[in-house]
Amino acid sequence: MESFDAHKMIRAILFDYGMVLSQPAQESAHSELIVISGINRDRFDELYWLYRLDYDRGTLNKITYWQTVARDADVEFSAQQLKDLNAADIRMWTALDPKMLAWVTQLQQGGWKTGILSNIGDGLVEWMLENFHWLKAFTHCTWSYQLDLVKPDRAIYEKTVAALGVEPHEVLFLDDREENVDGAKAVGLHALQFTSLENLVPHLATYGVPEPTQ
Repeated sequence: MESFDAHKMIRAILFDYGMVLSQPAQESAHSELIVISGINRDRFDELYWLYRLDYDRGTLNKITYWQTVARDADVEFSAQQLKDLNAADIRMWTALDPKMLAWVTQLQQGGWKTGILSNIGDGLVEWMLENFHWLKAFTHCTWSYQLDLVKPDRAIYEKTVAALGVEPHEVLFLDDREENVDGAKAVGLHALQFTSLENLVPHLATYGVPEPTQ
């Protein structure tokens, strides 16, 4: 386990959104996407992920993303299909992890700075800002598409740390993807690959971060 230096006290905990604050992708919504698109499942999944970083970066938006998928699948989506695809995509990624949210609230009430750094597109964020009022309690949220950047680009970490008002070594970052954890470490953040809250707890004392009380 990494030793913790007292002079590098953690002041902010920075969370990825997907697969950290949210639950894994909801299979029922994924199946709905397949039906709406009319594309073979394997081909749909290939195209969905092929252009996802472009969507997260803001190169594509909630309309042009799906139009690009349709183009490569040699189909055309109607306006209703585009609406339904976005709605199902939102459902797929907005089931939350209540234990994680409870811990976040505990940290915030304890005076800790908290932030979100997520690779995410405009359609999801627009819905989340309208419906997830708990987001207002975070010190800062970085949504990748708004910066035309994605993890693990160095600049997205630097801009997020600056917005939190702390130094890189004062941040503990949690992300489910190894490449994003490595990207954070390269900028000087402390970072751990997240698999579950239960697996995270044994590491928190190393950083002086409170364990969940619930």
